[in-house]
Amino acid sequence: MEIEKSLFDNLQDFFGFDTFKGDQEAIITNILNHKDTFVIMPTGGGKSICYQLPALMSDGTAIVISPLIALMKNQVDQLRAFGGRDSIAHFLNSSLTKGEIQRVKKDVVDGKTKLLYVAPESLAKEENVQFLKTITVSFVAVDEAHCISEWGHDFRPEYRKIRQVINEVGENIPIIALTATATPKVQSDIRKNLQMNDATLYKSSFNRTNLYYEVRPKNDVIKQIVRFIRNNSGKAGIIYCLSRKKVEEISEVLTINGIKSLPYHAGLDAKTRADTQDKFLMEEIDVIVATIAFGMGIDKPDVRYVIHHDIPKSMEGYYQETGRAGRDGGEGYCLAFYSDKDVEKLTKFMKDKPVSEKEIGMQILKEVIDYSESAVCRRKQILHYFGEKFDETGCNCMCDNCRAEKTYFDAEESLLHMLGFIKEQGDKFDDQHIINFFIGQNNQPIASYRHDTHPLFGSGKELGVNYWNSLIRQAELADFVKKDIDHYGLLQLTDGGRKYLTNPYPMKFIINRPMELSVTSNADEAKGQSGALDNNLLEILKDLRKKIAKQRSLPPFVIFQDPSLEEMCTHYPVTLDELKKIHGVGSGKAVKFGTSFVSLIKKYVEENNIDRPQDLVIKSTANRSALKVSIIQNIDRKISLDDIATAKGISYEDLLKEVESIVNSGTKLNIGYFVDEMIDQDRQDEVYDYFRTAEVDSIPQALDELGEDDYSFEDIQLMRIKFMSELGN
Repeated sequence: MEIEKSLFDNLQDFFGFDTFKGDQEAIITNILNHKDTFVIMPTGGGKSICYQLPALMSDGTAIVISPLIALMKNQVDQLRAFGGRDSIAHFLNSSLTKGEIQRVKKDVVDGKTKLLYVAPESLAKEENVQFLKTITVSFVAVDEAHCISEWGHDFRPEYRKIRQVINEVGENIPIIALTATATPKVQSDIRKNLQMNDATLYKSSFNRTNLYYEVRPKNDVIKQIVRFIRNNSGKAGIIYCLSRKKVEEISEVLTINGIKSLPYHAGLDAKTRADTQDKFLMEEIDVIVATIAFGMGIDKPDVRYVIHHDIPKSMEGYYQETGRAGRDGGEGYCLAFYSDKDVEKLTKFMKDKPVSEKEIGMQILKEVIDYSESAVCRRKQILHYFGEKFDETGCNCMCDNCRAEKTYFDAEESLLHMLGFIKEQGDKFDDQHIINFFIGQNNQPIASYRHDTHPLFGSGKELGVNYWNSLIRQAELADFVKKDIDHYGLLQLTDGGRKYLTNPYPMKFIINRPMELSVTSNADEAKGQSGALDNNLLEILKDLRKKIAKQRSLPPFVIFQDPSLEEMCTHYPVTLDELKKIHGVGSGKAVKFGTSFVSLIKKYVEENNIDRPQDLVIKSTANRSALKVSIIQNIDRKISLDDIATAKGISYEDLLKEVESIVNSGTKLNIGYFVDEMIDQDRQDEVYDYFRTAEVDSIPQALDELGEDDYSFEDIQLMRIKFMSELGN
């Protein structure tokens, strides 16, 4: 009872909680009794208290092995805030100076430090092993223990050496291993590697009842993401992408469209990443666009949605990343986009890996593909993957498949044929071989086993691949067959399958819905074609432009150019913020000239009952914005334009196009310093006078009027840029 009393006292005094969650109390008691402990608890279940509280109550220092510096820092900061003193928790990793390392070690030796966080790489260093031998280690906590297993989604070889180091540090040191995602195979790997087969297992349900799961085809994905975020305005969200380049691009697009967003990936320096995390935690930004480097150990309970721009590499990764939504028990929307091209890309990533690693990777990816393409309850599939049975009626329509119309088919006859074939032939074949057999696809493996002579060969050809995929997936979910991932995903008959063969009964399965992608081309999207051009409105806007030009004594093209007016006539912007997103407008021009235009368009929309597009077409300028910013900065420093072009690796002609685009969008650029070097003042005045009275801004027409012998195309282009910048912006 003494432990129980002090447990609650410490829980309240240190963490401010009145009650334990789930198995927390039993786990903590187990580790305080010096017993090996294995904890499988979903993200947000309160894993960290399971080792933090017993560490505070034990003699000596608990060693916490953690994979990420950001995770360590986050937890150490929290413990120091709770405990009121900096020495209560420290981390020991590559980010510290020699002096800082000495201070950490002194606090540990002096008995001031109850938790010492180390990376697995730091743990294995000889100097650290020798140091740990000199102190009292209360226990070792292995956080993110799935990193031990090559079958896990985040395999790290250094994790395989942990047991060896612990044995060297001391005898009979208890271990607590913790993970949020572990299939039966990964659990076995963890136990075996840490030599903790007798550990008490505490396994919480993987079911996060507040999370809604949806998979959509990757069709106009940027537009869908922007629309989704706008419909969830002000809510915190994370978008995961496979590549750093895509992270930067998506974040730029969101920013262009008025969404407070920042990128996060390992290519950014540590300070930038830390600042981004802080801004997200402090609600200065709403959306983080990240590679999987983001989120581990980030304690933000109110993330309301997690979007996967690309399909994840594994179900473990998917589960852990979606698990960052709704950790407070509130709303959590998990949206993933799926395409065959993503699958091809991930498959290519694996082509140069060793054969065994490639096979493992393909099996892990296959699970994601099956999950994405299946029409069965998503929650049931996730929980089945982690070895947990679930009746889909308990989903309460918290996934897209449970809400969708379903097409059922009678599965009994095909199921008996498929199970009978596996029983007859032995557990030697994966699902692809079995599908090929039933649809009559003759290939080398089919021929080598002489399956092309089998009476059932090709018997299910007319049913098609999708039918057999659906059948095998659901036979697995119904526990008639299981995949032996150890042996390349071979299908094995279970006791349930044998019983069904002996005593069959009618079965209804659900046919998979094919993921259909739109035929809309990216080129159309890039052009901004979201609807037919409203020629009536175009004439009205041209009249307004002419009127404003006359009032300001400017040529009409200085106000807005024709392509900008045409885009206004397909998107109908009715606010200045919407107008800023029209190509060639930008913030400066919207403020200077835009009010009359949006007022007119708003009135026109109301009077004509126009059904406006909900989202402006997303301009595909994100990957060029860094170049534009750099050009502006260089011009501010008065660097010669041809020098800027050379430094950026582009032609002088292309640089002028970029500069012109910047100016036409409403940004004022002072290129006078460069023009003065290229064109004398008298000729500048002559071109200026021409453009003041010109009806159009055509360079060929200007050359005809001014004389090609006196001016080059680039001279006129430079002067047009200067003219537009000074008068239009």
